[in-house]
Amino acid sequence: MNYLAHLHLGGQRPDELLGSLYGDFVKGRLQGEYSPQIESAIQLHRSIDVFTDAHPLVDQSLSRFSQTRRRYAGIVLDVFFDHCLARDWAQYAEGPLDRFTSGFYQVLVTQPQLPKRLAAIAPHMAADDWLGSYRDFAVLEQVFRGIARRLSRPEELAGAMADLHALYEPLSEDFRAFYPQLQTYARQQRSLLP
Repeated sequence: MNYLAHLHLGGQRPDELLGSLYGDFVKGRLQGEYSPQIESAIQLHRSIDVFTDAHPLVDQSLSRFSQTRRRYAGIVLDVFFDHCLARDWAQYAEGPLDRFTSGFYQVLVTQPQLPKRLAAIAPHMAADDWLGSYRDFAVLEQVFRGIARRLSRPEELAGAMADLHALYEPLSEDFRAFYPQLQTYARQQRSLLP
């Protein structure tokens, strides 16, 4: 799952939102650098990733990509699933996507201290509405270009959009089958948090 899904699944209080996003930016053991609520949300983020990576429907989705693309298929799928969530937001969430994203950006931009890499991108994320822009399939091409800049072999993402055009419907079906299960899992995990 990518940013939007983690934010949607991780709870709506400010520390839950922050921790849901920090999960992509904070690595290693958590040692009290953040509030207990943020650290719990980071742990939930990691748990959601483990559940997702081990799920048969996700394996099915990954198997739809050609062998030559399989190395980065997980990245492509994460971004595509955020597109599906943004596109079909009303089926999975209360209230409009724009209200959700603007509320999150308010939390993000007022946070005085963010993890270093997140601090660098947070103003752009909010100003350009990265999360809401996932609704537009064409935007994913820009997302992949940005991700490719951080990869050691960026050329492997070059065909991502062509793959997604060809696989759009079956991957959308996979998302529709998988995401409600992920929502249930995340809800159960949140109920176990202190």
